[in-house]
Amino acid sequence: MKMRTLGRTGIKVSPYCLGAMMFGAWGNTDHDDSIKIIHRALDAGINFVDTADVYAQGESEEIVGKALQARSNGHGRDDVVLATKAHAPMGDDPNHRGNSRRWLVQEVENSLRRLQTDHLDLYQIHRPDPDTDVEETLSALTDLVRSGKVRAIGSSTFPASDIVEAQWVAERRGLERFRTEQPPYSILNRGIEREVLPVCRRYGMGTLVWSPLAMGMLTGKIRKGQEGGTQRSQRTPGRFTDERKLDAVEQLVPLAEKAGLSMVHMAMAFAVSHPAVTSAIIGPRTMEQLDDVLAGAEVTLDDEVLDRIDEIVPPGVDANPGDVSYEPPAIGEVSQRRRPREERAAAGN
Repeated sequence: MKMRTLGRTGIKVSPYCLGAMMFGAWGNTDHDDSIKIIHRALDAGINFVDTADVYAQGESEEIVGKALQARSNGHGRDDVVLATKAHAPMGDDPNHRGNSRRWLVQEVENSLRRLQTDHLDLYQIHRPDPDTDVEETLSALTDLVRSGKVRAIGSSTFPASDIVEAQWVAERRGLERFRTEQPPYSILNRGIEREVLPVCRRYGMGTLVWSPLAMGMLTGKIRKGQEGGTQRSQRTPGRFTDERKLDAVEQLVPLAEKAGLSMVHMAMAFAVSHPAVTSAIIGPRTMEQLDDVLAGAEVTLDDEVLDRIDEIVPPGVDANPGDVSYEPPAIGEVSQRRRPREERAAAGN
């Protein structure tokens, strides 16, 4: 695979990044098989591995750690750009989550232990945390970089406004800045083309996009009149029943066939064709799924196919506008959208 530079970090990464979410209780519970999948991906030229503490509550990180240790007696670690994330709850304790200094300096140690390494190439904040000042978060991450435990820092699924604010805070305070962003992106989810990707390019940030297969919808296996058969679809059935996405899939299938491509290969080639996208995360659960994706690693799309995709799902548009991955409290919490009942009642008098 021809390597790409991850933003302005100078780190070279493969255009496909191996996502480890499906290793462990959330997907493939066979550790030995998961390790073989990781090794196959590395042998194929993938040098970028992304996981998170919350994936199967640390089990995914443990599997990745064992896989890297088993490869050439642990020397394979130096050949891998290793990324993980923190933010999501890791237990019932309300302080074992979020983006506070208190939690991050504790959780990075847990991730290092599970991954059996002394440093992370990329440490990412999994989601925004409205309860924590971004300066607090960046200050803690800066200390982790200066200590040598972390090489670069990034965000994941941040709105464009939060990305810009973090850049400004880092500049004003002399702190390390987010060097990467990890947003959702696929033919069916193109909303980030409107603001997030242009902002990332403006600030020289690398992007590793997740769910390029739209949680399985772009495999060609989920069609109108059929039941989604994947474990992922069973956990989030609402994402697979939206008629607008299914309508788009029905138009994409013949397009792929006409181009002589599988749906998977067309979808992956689309994700890495955007000039602001550094790497697309693949999340195989089985060796068969990995081999299927890898078989199309050299596929590129011509203008005719890309133009037709633009007609089916216009640039900057999500096939389902409500299919958002991060909903800010200002939208999701009723208390953020309505004045207290007593205040409204008094105003009415």
